[in-house]
Amino acid sequence: MNRFVPTLVFSAALLAGATTAHAALPDEATLYKNPQCGCCDGYASRLEDLGVAVTIVDDVPVVQVKEHADLPYGLGACHTIEMGEYVIEGHVPLAAVERLFEERPAIDGIGLAGMPIGTPGMPGPKQQAWNVYQFSGGEARPYMTL
Repeated sequence: MNRFVPTLVFSAALLAGATTAHAALPDEATLYKNPQCGCCDGYASRLEDLGVAVTIVDDVPVVQVKEHADLPYGLGACHTIEMGEYVIEGHVPLAAVERLFEERPAIDGIGLAGMPIGTPGMPGPKQQAWNVYQFSGGEARPYMTL
């Protein structure tokens, strides 16, 4: 029986790490999108897999949501998320979202322009590096590349 103890301890440590890795994320998010966009629903599902309850709003002009968020020109994507005190624009890889909530920098949010193939909610394999930007006051700067 003693030979199973290390395996059990290792397994318990892995499980504990899995539950604490997402502990920094807020419990809720609101995703604004156009009613026809299915990839946005896919992104919401990925957030829900991390334990975030996502409210989907598809009956408001998304352009107005982006303007209200002071999103920099050229950083727009198909959906905008309000999550905690931040705005998440587009199909931002979840590693970047998790880093945002672990570090909690003094910015308005992060974004990934367009709809890159292979990002959460977008079908297909990753084809290029994903350049995630941080933004504040309508200005964008590099945040991380995945």
